[in-house]
Amino acid sequence: MAVCETCGNDYYMAFEVRTVGGGTHTFDSFECAIHKLAPLCEHCGTRIVGHGSEVSGKFYCCAHCARSADSAAGFEIRDAVGAYPG
Repeated sequence: MAVCETCGNDYYMAFEVRTVGGGTHTFDSFECAIHKLAPLCEHCGTRIVGHGSEVSGKFYCCAHCARSADSAAGFEIRDAVGAYPG
């Protein structure tokens, strides 16, 4: 069994996540992996689980937060919500 590096649970179904930078992490759940590895939104502080938005090298959970934090560059970002192609 392996020990989760976030919560310390010794679990037989633990899994490893390997990062691009070469790091290896062991977790017992996706929740623990997200808590440890997901970036924080620069505006509201929530964990960014989806794609998020990047503006001027900073990461945001959505276009609203990007616009709120950086009004000039943030208005270039658009959420896909409500946007229909064609």
